[in-house]
Amino acid sequence: MPNDQDELFASVDALLEQAATQDALPEPAERKRLREAGGLSQDQVAKALSVRRETITSWELGRTEPRPPKRAAYIRLLEGLAERFPTQGGQGGTRSSAVPEAGDGPAVTPPPAPAVAPPSVPSPAADPAPAPVPAPTRTARTAPSSSSSSSSSSSSRRPPVKKAAANKRATTSATPPPAADPRFVHGPLAVLDGDGSAYCVDGLVLDCPATTFPALVEWTLREARLGAPRLHRHGKDADPLVVITAEAAERLGLPRELEDRRGLRLPEDHQVVRHLLRAKWRLTRRGFGPWPRIYRPAQGGERQCVQFAILPWGALDARSWGDSDQLPPAELARVLGSYATRVITPRGSTAVCGLELMTALRPPTRAVRDEATGSWVSGPNPGALTEPVDPAPPEAPGEHPVVASRYPRHHERTPDQVLDEEAYDWFRPLTDEECAKGYSHGVGIDVNMAFAAAANRLNVGTGPATHVSSPVFDAKLPGSWLVDLSPLDLDPRLPSPFTPKGTRPTGPAWYATSTVAYAVELGAPVQPIEAYVRYEHGAYLDAWYTRLRDAYMATMADLGVTAGMPDDDFLAAMARHKDLDPGQAAVLSAIKSSVKGGIGKLRERPQGIGYKYGERWPALERPTWNPHIRAELIGKARTNMHRKMRKLASAGVFPVAVLSDCAVYLSHGAGPLDFLPRTEEGKPLPGGFRLGVSPGMVKHEGTQDFLWVASMIEDEQINPARHIKGSDAAAGGE
Repeated sequence: MPNDQDELFASVDALLEQAATQDALPEPAERKRLREAGGLSQDQVAKALSVRRETITSWELGRTEPRPPKRAAYIRLLEGLAERFPTQGGQGGTRSSAVPEAGDGPAVTPPPAPAVAPPSVPSPAADPAPAPVPAPTRTARTAPSSSSSSSSSSSSRRPPVKKAAANKRATTSATPPPAADPRFVHGPLAVLDGDGSAYCVDGLVLDCPATTFPALVEWTLREARLGAPRLHRHGKDADPLVVITAEAAERLGLPRELEDRRGLRLPEDHQVVRHLLRAKWRLTRRGFGPWPRIYRPAQGGERQCVQFAILPWGALDARSWGDSDQLPPAELARVLGSYATRVITPRGSTAVCGLELMTALRPPTRAVRDEATGSWVSGPNPGALTEPVDPAPPEAPGEHPVVASRYPRHHERTPDQVLDEEAYDWFRPLTDEECAKGYSHGVGIDVNMAFAAAANRLNVGTGPATHVSSPVFDAKLPGSWLVDLSPLDLDPRLPSPFTPKGTRPTGPAWYATSTVAYAVELGAPVQPIEAYVRYEHGAYLDAWYTRLRDAYMATMADLGVTAGMPDDDFLAAMARHKDLDPGQAAVLSAIKSSVKGGIGKLRERPQGIGYKYGERWPALERPTWNPHIRAELIGKARTNMHRKMRKLASAGVFPVAVLSDCAVYLSHGAGPLDFLPRTEEGKPLPGGFRLGVSPGMVKHEGTQDFLWVASMIEDEQINPARHIKGSDAAAGGE
């Protein structure tokens, strides 16, 4: 009987306690703030309260509320933290978003939220002003510098891994550098190693207790504070990136290699995939491969998405990133962080990044107010590619439905049926005069960022094509023109600017506006037969070019090559720049690959064995699938190259081979200064090739013996520009 009475009294006490403290809990955001201010992890709180960590996450998100007897203990914890870490203007309680914490900067008052906001555009409801976040006091440490000597004191080395997670980072204190956005104080990404250390940029190391992918996603979104602010006010913030090393992959239950070498993805019945689906997480259409994206549909305009890169599965292609995947985690975080800060947070191959950068800088939509309802809706963003558009028939690749419906499957289209704007691949026989001049070398020069430079101020179409018969050529209208440029007579020692092989056109052919405009510059009588023009147009790639140019120049400066250097100093700096900092050299390679790969993605062909000729493929549903823009850009790069070669030809200097952005000249010396013509004042010939680091200027590509060049041309019939560097330029991604 007494026992029954005690149980009844306990139940009544619990009810009284619940009634007395029903409203004593602070708001969810304040619960999280207090825990973080006290340097406590969710695991620590969960262990103290004898609940699961996911329960703490739910309490801090407001999804669920604690129940007695856990509720009273949780309130006691929060009250104690509130006494130690009060907000400005009050002791504990819910923090007002208008009152910043120390070090947060000025308060930001969110604009009034509209009734409806499209999740794909940043409206006041979909993208509220970030609430102030206090300086992090959670356990953190600084990764040792990769340049530290082996004799450094033990206090600068990484702490032993065999420590309790709660105390793992308490041995040292590291405050991250101030960030423009308090939501992303730990930077855009982290590299996770096998003992749960997450290496961020600037040497910060966070403790990640997660041992499963669902837990890792939750930790990344709720505690890691990773990500990057949008690059355009109508765009989206960059999702956090977590790079998984081989050891971390094993810890998380991933295989060392993918069995599906063709599809490059985990099978749907793998335990990692099943655990994610059971936790209500989703995968994109490409599945769980080297670059998986794990997400839930946005709630209240808040994105819930994490990007991963699985290193042992080849996420970092050696052709773009070199041996970066073999770097220590701290150094890899520095390399990837540099790329993320200067270009974009990686979310796939460098080609994917190059294309995603276009969208990030020119978002397809923006929030507009519906005049009828007063609500916010999604509307097209002027000057951007806003929706998928079918190309004009001559611009489309052979598999495209607009071509498949016109010609039989194995029909080879002629120049008057297809637009063939591609980079140069040309070489010519040596003349008797060249063989008699006693040249000792063939010297290659390469145009820096040639295709990026061509994108600068390039006018391209942003809408559908309109067919016009017998039009008058207008250089301000981007598009494709059927015109006969064969009457134009040019020096045979130069490649024709109108064909990739450098041969003279034989009749009417399709050309992009940039190519036809150059023909007009050369004095050709241009009378188009028909055209597909775009009346909606603009300099869509300008912001893309500017960001990549700045990233390239900043990285080259890190490697000791700056603008305005004297020619001899520039050549010397270029000869050693890749050895100065291998990490930054990898960033440089990735930037270059992003340019070329991004341009290639504009005309991505179908992939996979399941594709059937004449069907649409997934890339066609992107607004950025636009072969017209690719054609205009490549045509501009090729004619820019020809213009400079023509200027050197006026001084009697002719190329013997050209491959893409590399030209080979015969020389009496081993370097570019031995053949590049100069004015009487000793300055570079105006309008010709100039040595320098800026996009559009040239560098020394390589030198080979004259007999080697002659043998490649005469005996092997191979373009010497392909191997002037000593390797296959195409195989190296150049």
